[in-house]
Amino acid sequence: MITTIISFIIVFGILVFVHEFGHFIVAKRAGIMVREFSIGMGPKLFFYRKNHTTYTIRLLPLGGYVRLAGSADDEDDQIKPGVTVKLQLNQQQQVTKIDLSQKSNVFQGIPVQVTKADLVHDLFIEGYENGDESELRRFSVNHDAILVNPEGIELQIAPADVQFQNAPVGKKLLVNAAGIFNNVLLAIVAFTLLAFLQGGVASNSNQIQIPKNQPSVAKQAGIKSGDRIVAVDGQQTKDFNAVATQISKRPKQRVTLTVVEQGKRRNVTLTTEAKTVQKKRVGMIGVTKSVNPSLMAKVTAGFTQTWSSTKMLGSALWRMVSGHFSLNDLGGPVAIYASTSQATTYGLVGVVSLLAWLSINLAVINLIPIPALDGGKILLNLIELVRRKPLSEKVETGITLIGFAFLAVLMILVTWNDIMRYFIR
Repeated sequence: MITTIISFIIVFGILVFVHEFGHFIVAKRAGIMVREFSIGMGPKLFFYRKNHTTYTIRLLPLGGYVRLAGSADDEDDQIKPGVTVKLQLNQQQQVTKIDLSQKSNVFQGIPVQVTKADLVHDLFIEGYENGDESELRRFSVNHDAILVNPEGIELQIAPADVQFQNAPVGKKLLVNAAGIFNNVLLAIVAFTLLAFLQGGVASNSNQIQIPKNQPSVAKQAGIKSGDRIVAVDGQQTKDFNAVATQISKRPKQRVTLTVVEQGKRRNVTLTTEAKTVQKKRVGMIGVTKSVNPSLMAKVTAGFTQTWSSTKMLGSALWRMVSGHFSLNDLGGPVAIYASTSQATTYGLVGVVSLLAWLSINLAVINLIPIPALDGGKILLNLIELVRRKPLSEKVETGITLIGFAFLAVLMILVTWNDIMRYFIR
């Protein structure tokens, strides 16, 4: 249990960190301010500010986020009239720090009851110093001033020139696509590492391998590593997935396999084993995919396996949108946890394999043009590119909220389905 939880946190954390780091690094290079880079969710445990970005570690070690200045999920730097803030000034009498936290130990400053403020365009705060309403003062705010939010976290203010929404559409497009690109890159690295850990690359041909030092009904029936299973009970099997599918349908049943050994065809009859996988009985005969141990196969495995996985996911998505949708085709954190539990039984190889598969899953899912996903944001960028002007802020906000609502409902349904599928049924 502890191993599964730790592995789950590590795998989930790596996936989210790599994805968000893509947005972070491209935004930085594009001159867009990253207000916050958070590891984890929920209440803050620690924060550190450097180069205009606040790095936070939060209580729940699941996920994280990058908050870009001026993006749809960024909080506006609005100071409401009537609020009392503390201001710290530099020698030029410009505001360098604004305290909204109402905590006395943040810094010593001038208390001001605000009547008007603009931290985006004109950069000023207007109000009554020390509550003296006989004189209205106007303070100029430095372009790089710090805002201490109600949580006590220091954030850089975001003038218009560093906001995401004001960046050229090409830069916005690159920032939105960067998370997907990073997850593809992670999948390539993970699949390459997996090939070296396994001593080669698993082939999807119908040529099989018999694992050493493991019981195998196929081995007992005279099947050897390097043989090809070309049919199961007369059903042709062109690749290993087809072999596995036909065998899994026949738990504890007698089956006839058509085997080709060095060009010679023969029939082998055996009784499959029955094992329970995700509370479902499936048939097994103790064979695995054949492995290509060459160095070239290992070096190129990251690219070939990533492309193969992408095609498989694309086919699955097409089946879903073409009328074969089922919640069982989707999985949330509960499904990831259940998969992690199974993967940890195979040690490091299982965990790396899961990381690679989930990473390319995250990349492909994020490409779907649903508002609130990266694919939806990219679609809005392309619309802006064609129109030569962005959608109005009101329209874009409305579309994003609809996307968030859709994803929230879908996540609730998927999570409940996962709980029922893995822990109750």
